[in-house]
Order: sequence, then structure tokens, then C-alpha cells
Amino acid sequence: MTIIGAKRRRHFSIVQDMAERREFQTEPGTRVVAYCHWQANRRRHPTLLVIHGLEGSADANYVLGTASKAFAAGFNVLRYNVRGCGGTLHLTPTLYHSGLTVDLHYVIRELVERDELPQLFLIGFSMGGNQSLKFAGELGADAPEQLRGVCAISPPIDLEACSRAIARRENWIYEIRFLLSLRKTLREKDRLFPGTFDLSRLKGIKHLWDWHDAMQPYNGFRDALEYYAKASSLPFLPRISVPTLIIHAEDDPFIPFDSFRDPRLKANKSILLLATRHGGHVAFCGRRQPDEDRAWAENRAVEFCRARARS
Repeated sequence: MTIIGAKRRRHFSIVQDMAERREFQTEPGTRVVAYCHWQANRRRHPTLLVIHGLEGSADANYVLGTASKAFAAGFNVLRYNVRGCGGTLHLTPTLYHSGLTVDLHYVIRELVERDELPQLFLIGFSMGGNQSLKFAGELGADAPEQLRGVCAISPPIDLEACSRAIARRENWIYEIRFLLSLRKTLREKDRLFPGTFDLSRLKGIKHLWDWHDAMQPYNGFRDALEYYAKASSLPFLPRISVPTLIIHAEDDPFIPFDSFRDPRLKANKSILLLATRHGGHVAFCGRRQPDEDRAWAENRAVEFCRARARS
């Protein structure tokens, strides 16, 4: 289902070319980009930020599908590119990683203070889900009242467990795909910012664990283990205070379901876990219903946000 979900052809009601391209200054020398689809009077509508997964972009099918549903339901929608993704490598000399939340803090603050948007929601997929959960946990009880809900679909909440799982022989197709894309990204980054990165670190990398060991000095971590410990959202789940939905499938090939049995998740009454036996990674291809398409998790995420949006 993971492969079918990624490869099946889809049609979207949202018009990409009509979006407003907006840059947010987050850290010195770093900007991130979101493509904004505004309702006629944006301050009278809730706003949804959609965050993609590892080596994805704001043009990923699941982002466009979620954006289409949310906009039709009356939301402003921002299709967010994680730092350096979606053709924005030139906007920062730094790399992104699965626990990078500093940009979200800046973006949400600007949407609250400058745009004066009254209701904000996050929907994150895979890596974007981990970032969304970690961000909500970092805010804790100090979350702005405008942040009304968070949804994470197939989030890698325990990065070490995920790294070990994707290295299994049966998952080689996923791991190789990520590694090829990450290598390409780093080489392009080196072309844009000569001398910033040591490409010799790419030698001998066979698994994502090796990649994380080699790249973490650029992200401020000692090695892969320190990165996994500090970038995973699982330790931050107890502090989440905003309504949160996590959607995950038991048959996700490289995000072990055992992580979602952790008592820290179950103990937080602000978090609802919607678990399914099947769904793969991010796919969740359900049966077509009269009033919705087959992208089951996208529909549940938008439904969750609609239920918590004030009219």
C-alpha cells in the first residue's frame, strides 16, 4: 500500500499556480517558503499549515490532496516547504532534519502576530508529523490560543527505532530511495555553498544510520544516537496541551508500531491515536465513498481540524 499510495495518479481541486509564494525569515541567513491559498477574507477563516515528509516538498501528492480538501472546507491553506526543500536550497546554507522545529516557531509566530489569523492548525506527514508533534510539545502549556489542533500522519516518533527498522533487508527499496535523494541534495548544496560541506563524508554510507552519523556535526549533534534522542518527538508528547490526532498503521514498513504503545502517549489526554491494521506509510488507500476520495487519512485529518475550528 505504501508504494501504491505514492504512485497512484490523482487529481486535485486546488490550483497550484494561483498560490501566493511567501518567504519567512527564520534564522539569520535562512528563509523558508510556503505557498498560500487564501480565502476571500482570510481572518474570518481557520488556517491550515501542511508539512511534508523527508525529501518531499509542498508539491507532494498528499500535500496537494490535503490542501484541496481543506480549502474546499473553508480553510486558508499554507503548503509549507521544510527548510531547503522544494527548490529552496539556495535560501539557507544549513541542512534540515527530522527534529528541526525552529522554523515552525517563527512561522506560527508571524502568522499570529503579523497576519492576526485567529485559528491555526498543523497537519504533518511522516517527518513533518514528527516536527509538528515535537513543536507542540516544545510549546507545552504556553501554546498560543490560536493554535487549535495538530495532526500527525505516520510520524517517526522514535527515530532510532525507525532507523533500525528501515535498515532491514525487506525495506531496502525505501532506504535506497531516501539515500539517493539525500546524496543528490547534499551535492547540490555543496555547489551552492562551496566549502561548507565535506563530501568525503558520503563514502561508505550504506544505511540511513550511517548518513545520520556523518551529517550530525552540521546539525549540532554529536552522532546519530544523540540526534535520535533529541530530535524524536516521543519525549515531547507528555507536554502537548493542544488537541492532537496521530494516525498510524500497524503495517507501516519502517515506523514500528510498538513506539505508539509507549505509556507517555497513552497518558496524555490531549492526544488521540487513530490506529489501523493496514495503511502502509502515509498511504491509507481506503475504499472510495460517495462523499470522499480514497485518501482516508487526509480525510480524517481535515475532519479533525474542522471539528475543532470555531465558526
